[in-house]
This record gives sequence, C-alpha cells and structure tokens, in this order.
Amino acid sequence: MKKLLNVFASLLLVITLLPFSGGAAKADGPDVSLWNVVKPLGTTVTFLNTGAHPDDERSDLLAYLSRGLGVKTSSLIANRGEGGQNEIGQELGNALGIIRSREMIEAAKITGVKAYHLSETTSDDIYDFGFSKSPDETLEKWGEDVTYERLIRFIRTYQPDIVMPSFLNVDTQHGHHRAISILSEKAFKDASDPAVYPEQLKEGLSVWQVKKFYLPVSKDVVTTSIEIGMFDPIYGMSYPQLGEQSRYMHKSQGMGSDIPVAPRQAHLQLVKSAVDTKGDNSLFAGIPYDFSEWAQVLPKNANDLKIQFTKLQEELDAIIAAYPNRDSVFSTSQKALKDVNRLLDKTKSAKLDAALKNDLLHKLSLKEEQLQEASFEASGLTADAKAADNILNQGQTTTVTVELKNNGGQELKNAKAELLVPDGWKVSGNGSAGSLSPGEAAKLTFKVAVPKDADYYHAYNEPAIRTAVSFESAGAKTVQVKELDGTVAVLPDVALTLSPEDIVVNTANVQDEIPVTVKVRNYHDGETSAKVALNVPAGWNASPAVGVVQFSKKLEEKEVAFKLVPPADVKEGNFEIDAVAEVNGKTVGSTIQEISYGHIGTFYYEYPAKVNGVAFELLVNRDLKIGYIESGFDMVADYLANAGLNITKLTEADLASGDLSQYDTIVTGIRAYLSRHDLKANNERLKEYVANGGHLVVQYHKPEDGWNKDTTAPYPLTIGSPSIKWRVTDENAKVTVLQPDSPLFNYPNKITDSDWSGWVQERGLYYPMAWAPEYQTFVSMADPGEAPFDGGILMANYGKGTYLYTNLVFYRQIQGQVPGGYRIFTNLISYHAE
Repeated sequence: MKKLLNVFASLLLVITLLPFSGGAAKADGPDVSLWNVVKPLGTTVTFLNTGAHPDDERSDLLAYLSRGLGVKTSSLIANRGEGGQNEIGQELGNALGIIRSREMIEAAKITGVKAYHLSETTSDDIYDFGFSKSPDETLEKWGEDVTYERLIRFIRTYQPDIVMPSFLNVDTQHGHHRAISILSEKAFKDASDPAVYPEQLKEGLSVWQVKKFYLPVSKDVVTTSIEIGMFDPIYGMSYPQLGEQSRYMHKSQGMGSDIPVAPRQAHLQLVKSAVDTKGDNSLFAGIPYDFSEWAQVLPKNANDLKIQFTKLQEELDAIIAAYPNRDSVFSTSQKALKDVNRLLDKTKSAKLDAALKNDLLHKLSLKEEQLQEASFEASGLTADAKAADNILNQGQTTTVTVELKNNGGQELKNAKAELLVPDGWKVSGNGSAGSLSPGEAAKLTFKVAVPKDADYYHAYNEPAIRTAVSFESAGAKTVQVKELDGTVAVLPDVALTLSPEDIVVNTANVQDEIPVTVKVRNYHDGETSAKVALNVPAGWNASPAVGVVQFSKKLEEKEVAFKLVPPADVKEGNFEIDAVAEVNGKTVGSTIQEISYGHIGTFYYEYPAKVNGVAFELLVNRDLKIGYIESGFDMVADYLANAGLNITKLTEADLASGDLSQYDTIVTGIRAYLSRHDLKANNERLKEYVANGGHLVVQYHKPEDGWNKDTTAPYPLTIGSPSIKWRVTDENAKVTVLQPDSPLFNYPNKITDSDWSGWVQERGLYYPMAWAPEYQTFVSMADPGEAPFDGGILMANYGKGTYLYTNLVFYRQIQGQVPGGYRIFTNLISYHAE
C-alpha cells in the first residue's frame, strides 16, 4: 500500500529519538499526546465508516487508519442505541441512548476517530426501535427521506475520500445495518448530484464526490487486504488491541476483549470508484495521499502552486520528523500555519477546475485545523476551565475561571481566553493574559449571566459554556476550543421524580387508594420553597391537594406523599397524572434523570414528570408468595409488586442459605446468570427447590451469559446462536397457543388474542434452538416469511416441581405497561397454584 514504508520509517524514527531529551515532554516513554497530533500531518486522506448503532464502528481498522497512518477518520452512526439492552444499569430508552452516545465519544478518543450521529435528539425519527430483520421496515420507521437527507448533508459537509459501511446488505444482518449500507452506497453518486437535495446547496454546501466506496468482505471476494495487526511502539500495543481498548468503553453493551498481538488482515472490496486506480488495488490508489501528490494533480499552468504544495508537505513532514522535541514541533508548526493560510488565499484566487479547487481548499482547511492542534499541544499551554457551579438555573449569574499555564519552552504572546456561550447569554471579564513566559501562569475570571428564558440542558447539544484559548507566536495565531471541567447544565429550579412512574389499576379489584411519592430535588442556588401538586384525570382525587416543601440548600431533596383515589368505575385504558411545582414564580413539571458513570461522566435527561397509568383486569392469587432474583437489568419485580403481587427480592444470603421452600414461585430477572454470580454458585439449590415442589421461572438469557446448555437448567437447553436467526422482531407477529387448555393460559387470567396485542419492540429474543424431550412447548410465532419458533415458553416437570424457561420479552411489556404482558406473565408465575 502507498506510504506504508513511511509509516514504518516514522515508527523507527520515534524509537530512535526516544532517548533524547531536549524539548521532549517525557523521558520515560513516548509522548503519545504529541504523536497523536503530529502524525495526521503526513496525509490528506479522509475516511468515513458508517453504521447504525454505537459500537458498529470497525475499531481495529479505524485504529490502524487513524493512529497508524494518520488518516482523518470518522464514524457516522445512525441512531443512539436506545432500543438495546443495558449491562451496567437500569437505564433504557432515551437514557440508554445518552449513555451509548457518550460511550462512543469516549471510545473514539482512544482510536483518534471522530464520532457523529444522524439522530439529532432524544426520541428522534432515527430511533433504535429494536432489532429488525428488514431494511425496508427500518427505513419506513425512520423515514427514508429524513435519514437520507441527513446522510447526504453529512457527506457534503465532511467530504470523505473513502466511505465504508461496517456491514453488508445481506439477510444475516440486522435491518438497521442493512439500511445504512444501502443508503451509504446510494450516496456515492447522489452526494455529487446537484439535483439531489438542492436546498442544501442554497444553504452553502457543495456537492461532493466520494472517491471510493468499499465494503468489508470475506477473503474470497476481496479487492485489497490490509495487514493491520502490527505492534505500535508509541501506544505499546497493536492496532487491534487499541481497537479493543476503545470497545471496552462500550460498557453498557459488555464490549471489549483482551487479545494478543497477532497478524490480522482487513479484507475490503472496492464496489464503486470515481478515480483511475491504474490497476492498483491498494486502498488509496487513485487518491492523492498528501500535498506532494496533490501537486502532481495540478495543471501545468499552475506551476507556482505545484511548488508551494510540494513545499508545504515538506514542512509537514519536517514537523513529524521533529517528534518528540516539542520546541521544534512548535516552531515548525507555527511556520507551517502561516504558509497554509497563505496557500489557502492563493488557491481561492487561482484559476482551477471547480471540483479540484474545492478538493484543495477542503484539504488545506483540514490541515490548518490539524496544525492548530499540533501547535497548541507542542506549546505546552494548559487551560483549566471551571464554573463555580456546574448546575445553573434560568436567570442565574455564575463565575467561570480559566487558568492558563505555559509549560513549554517558548514565550506565548497575546494569550487569551474567550467564553463561548449561546445567544442571549452575557459574559463580562478580561480574557487577556498578555504574554506568558515559560513556566508563567495566569488566572482569568468571567461573570456569566444566564438568560431567564435559557434553554434547558440537552445531552446531545453542544456544552453551554466553552472556552476558546488562543496565543500568538512567530506571526501565527493558534486557537483551540476547550470544554469546562464536568458537565455544565441549565436545569429547572426543582425537579420532580415520581414513584412509581407507572401504575396499574386493576379493574377486577380497584384499589381504594394508590400511594404516589414525589421526590423534589432542589437545583436552585440556595433557599427556596415549592408547592407541589398532581393533576389527575376527571373522576380521580389526589390528597393532599398541594404539598409544600422548604429547602435550605442546593441539591437538597424532600418528599411529598400523595394518595390517589381512582373512581370505582374506572374504565379500562391508559391515563396520565402530571406533577407540577410552583417555585420562584415559575411552573415546572420536569423529571431530571441523572446519569453518572465513571467511564463517561455525569449527564442529565429531562422529561415530563408524570405517572403513566393503565387500567385493566388482572386476576391475582394474593396468597402466592414469589421470590425474585433481580439481575439489575430489569425492574419487573417492582412493577409486579406495584400491581399487587407478593414479591420478595432474594439476596445473596437467601440464595446461599435461606429457606427457599417458603416461596411458591421463584423468578430470575433477565440475564441474571450473567450479573448474579451467587445465582450461578447456588444453581444446584434452585434445582433442589424445584425438585422439592417449587416452580422456577427463568427469563431470557444470551448464550454467553454464564449459561451452560447441559447443566444450568434441569434438562439440556441450548440458547440459539447466531442471535439474528433466533428472534421474533415483529411485535405484532401472530401467536398460536399450542396448548390452549393449559393452566398457563387459563389461571388466574383467561388469556385471549387481545393479550398478545399492543406489544412493544419485539416478541422474543434468543429463542432456544434445542431442548430435551422433557420440555413441553406452549406457543408458536414467527416473523413474516419465516418458519415459526415453538420454544418461546418451555416447561418441564422436575421432581415434584416445574421449571419454566421463557425468552419472550415480558420485561419490555411489563415496563411498557402492556396489559397482556402482565396477565400472561402472572399466569406463568402462578402455574402450580392452579
């Protein structure tokens, strides 16, 4: 491949230079942060990887391209992963989307890849609605025009030379993956067509011709194979290992694995090309790799430009060669900054083909950005920006301090910090630090006034306050935008969290009263009070009518206990109960979900404070005593308890030595064998519990969740793999009850077709693919055009008791307030009480 020798030469140069001190920042190892910003100066190529969900990026290949070659590399992901599962907490839906989006950003930092999304907000059109086997269904739900318009807009903005989806459009792939692959290939031509979304051109965008479109393929249909398994001494690992380090950041999905340094090839197939490769099958064939090669593309009448582009690349190569001497990198970067800006002006005025000029201007602009990064890093200037308070309210004034310190070896002139804030915000303060000599520091203080109508925080928006730090040296100005420490968020004065947020009114036995607690959290800076009330549907009553809470300090929490009284003749169906608070002359009605994990930081999700209610008939044996083994991945135990079932959550001590015989039924949460090591350790006790007459209900697991196909269940049971082939994704798929006379469908609730209606997201995941003859089957269902699965509910007698395994997604139905989900699951756990 073109330039590979340069890569290895650079690495050899690094190793050779490491023992020297001079301007090197570190004497005990490679200066990784400096290498990260100088290596990209060696090439002008841009590469875009497209996918559907956070974690779809081809991390090993991207690590090689970005860290190994310096190629400007990005991942464009369609949605936020809201429909997935969560292996670190109970956040689902939009809150999970926030986690996965942040995980992708952190993962991308490791590989030097920039992460982007087509989805723009929570509950966006391009939403992860769950697993799909069909690209047509995917684009129908997302809106094909919305999705494609955003994809074309991104390509015209980012202007990639090479595009490669992560997955093929084949029936063994997720429908979301297939949809993005289809649109990515279609965009190869359409992004360059002015008749496609012409309004984008009126907004100032230009058409863009992607140079090459590749697909990741198997070795037998490959166009080019790239060895990417090399060890990189800068990072102390191979590129696939670096990729796995990034995948470890996808903790909510349990990603990442430890792998050895070993040869690995990426196999790619060239599907479309707009360049003449002259028979060369290498990845960059036909695409100018650096400014020296761009000089060769220039016409003969642009000889002066040829010379200057060639000279510029020599300067950029000299910066790389100066590594790890920071002083040398800094001085050469400052000179190159001046030269690239002069060349930008000359190229703009040159008489060139429009497409060629656009290419050159784009590449020069990217190189100017990269030089800014290299210059700033090499300067040794650090900027520590903090707000006096990271949680702000509308109308509040706060202080922001920016501490600058010159840790480098050269004077930095006109050092400044400017705060970047949304329109309508007011900033005062002197941001000039003057000239900073080596070792000199300056502390700059700003006052920031938040408008009374400021937008509340949203996790997908740019931070409300950032700082642009700049300095001058050798006639060039360097500017970098830095984020403040922590998340700065404008939040309501108070937030209201209801417990429970979802309630069931059982029309078979309407509750006299339903307790609802409103937790009020004070986000106001200081003392305040709030009047809290519930807005209830007609015919309902809430007591008290108003609850008053007093706060003495910020982040203090108080609770108001309400009693809801439903009408005796409450009608079946859905209803809502809103919570509102009067505070400081404002009416607020938001829940703020705080999302905080060590690997991503702290973020917030704001949504309406309300109870989602549903009324339906749920017959329950109130004498049934149920033990629930929580996994941490579902909230089914709480929902069942709120619906009137007698639920006890089983602890480690209960499983190890407690009296399990006191429970009529024991239920495991989804994937509990993954998260509860005590469950695995005491699995034989559970089998003994069944043999002695108990009823055990096990909810779905993945094959790798600590599940042994021969020994976990009383009789062999193999969970289906690969998972795409063992699921029913159509939540409306017809269900055939195979044993309609079984108590599972008659006690305590008479199950009818209506109980299988209104399901959300899907029917079942990870269907069993094989089971022992002792198991009976009870339901059959299938996605359109596929053979039906009979293993959605399996049950076997074992000793005096019964063992039931179900991979149907009852947790989504119960937490989604689907009446049939409650009724069927209640029957499953009530089986032996017939």
